Amino acid sequence: MRKILIVEDDEKLCRELQTFLNNNGYHAESLPKGEYTISAILKTQSDLVLLDLGLPETDGLYLCRELRKVAELPVIVITSQDTQMAELMSMSQGADDFVTKPFHLQILLARIEAVLKRVYREPIVQEKKRLGAFTLDLAKAVIASETKSTELTKNELRILDCLARRPGEIVSRDDLISHLWDSELFVDDNTLTVNMTRLKGKLAEIGVRDVIQTKRGLGYVLLCDTESM
Repeated sequence: MRKILIVEDDEKLCRELQTFLNNNGYHAESLPKGEYTISAILKTQSDLVLLDLGLPETDGLYLCRELRKVAELPVIVITSQDTQMAELMSMSQGADDFVTKPFHLQILLARIEAVLKRVYREPIVQEKKRLGAFTLDLAKAVIASETKSTELTKNELRILDCLARRPGEIVSRDDLISHLWDSELFVDDNTLTVNMTRLKGKLAEIGVRDVIQTKRGLGYVLLCDTESM
């Protein structure tokens, strides 16, 4: 269950937001007045902060800027300052989204869900695949034969997973690079070559050789049948 921290001095709005978010699958809490500090925010170990700009004794933009210096915690600004400049300043200080008051609770919920989905991407589907003479554990990033196993890096895992989705087919280098970019694993052509070489080496370590063939000028082929386990 994701935890939402409400940093807002309007007690009525705080209660309304807490009740609404708690009823919609989140654990929501707020900071007491006078405790609007970076240390207090971090201490709650929340997954997202709803931050008002007009806080007493402090500045919401300052909190947003200082929070961004020490944590990747996503922030959605909620404010009555309905101006383009307020939005621009909020985003430039590290806010992930900007919602003006009064707002519809369902719209705020949609914004929260969108930010959480973007920031906390879902892990790779937790399943195992049998790839001929070895298995690929997507959850643990491990390949294993009957006698040996070894761990893969994120890039190696994504490359092998991409090939395993199209066994026996030529997968172009461009397709592999695009797959890695879509996963926010930024690579270029040279990096792909290095990772492919390492992946083949790790397969050899567990006794599996020549299962990935290079088709010069075309791409790569995974030579095996696949099945989920």
